[in-house]
Amino acid sequence: MTDTHDGERAQEASADDADSEGLTYADTGVDIDASEDATAALLSAFGSGLTTEYAGLLDIGDRYLSLATDGVGTKLLVAEAVGDFSTVGIDCIAMNVNDLVAAGVTPVAFVDYLAVEEPNDELTREIGEGLAVGLEQSGMTLLGGETAVMPEVVSGFDLAGTCAGLAEKDEVIDGEAAVGDALVGLASSGIHSNGLTLAREAVTRRHEYTDPFPPAPERTIGEALLEPTRIYTDLLEPMHEYGVNAAAHVTGGGWTNLLRMGDRRYVVEDPHPSQPIFEFIQSEGGVTDEEMHRTFNMGTGFVVSLPDARAEAFAAETGGTIIGRVEEGNSVEIRGLSLS
Repeated sequence: MTDTHDGERAQEASADDADSEGLTYADTGVDIDASEDATAALLSAFGSGLTTEYAGLLDIGDRYLSLATDGVGTKLLVAEAVGDFSTVGIDCIAMNVNDLVAAGVTPVAFVDYLAVEEPNDELTREIGEGLAVGLEQSGMTLLGGETAVMPEVVSGFDLAGTCAGLAEKDEVIDGEAAVGDALVGLASSGIHSNGLTLAREAVTRRHEYTDPFPPAPERTIGEALLEPTRIYTDLLEPMHEYGVNAAAHVTGGGWTNLLRMGDRRYVVEDPHPSQPIFEFIQSEGGVTDEEMHRTFNMGTGFVVSLPDARAEAFAAETGGTIIGRVEEGNSVEIRGLSLS
């Protein structure tokens, strides 16, 4: 599987079809299955190395070197619409380091790539401030970056980055959940940086980003959408200490990301509550429960699978909660849905 940002391969959808049947991610131009197939076709041209579901690993002797690269997706369009670029740097850091964390790898260094239509000092300053916050939260060092001015290629701007990480050979997480494991979930901070194409289409049908956010009118809709992605590097030490078998960063594909921990049945009985932004998106877009859970984290941004006897202590140390268990099968069972 691959993480899918909504800025990739977006195309115009039929508003009439979306209105009649409820909005879907595919309606907005992002077909996750098609993106997975395209990525598989790309990778088939290369030889295989040592990989996990979230990061490739290079043997450098006594340790593994790992690299992850990712961007912010169409969350950037919300930032551009409201003129607030102060948080997207945090998202750029988070979407990279959280993938490494899911593999048990410690992020150590980062480089960024900013492509702009035209030079903009305020834009670059605010993005830099967000990157600095993300670096501090994740304990990384910025080694460099690139700002490219490309008016014939870029409309507005795009932000991406690459993260380097290191892991002792016994620290890499196996990535295979075991039958009988408990599932511990860590809350998300909100929408994070996936599904924004669907979210934007839903909320702008009747609202502006500058309108008050109905569940919390002291904030605007734009502010609710721009809530930065939570960074989970604080989980690394406990994950190693408690012998976590597998982990999932809940990103593109929503709750189907749990299937990246192996062909098992993941019974989620007590997930973290969904933040109000999700109910708002669903009601404004007429989005089904299944589509919401296939697209968004719905309140839980990171899940680990570990032996049941250690789960309570792990949850207490990390601020997580036991949300379910692992059984034989091949699906994710959550809130009355069966996802596969």
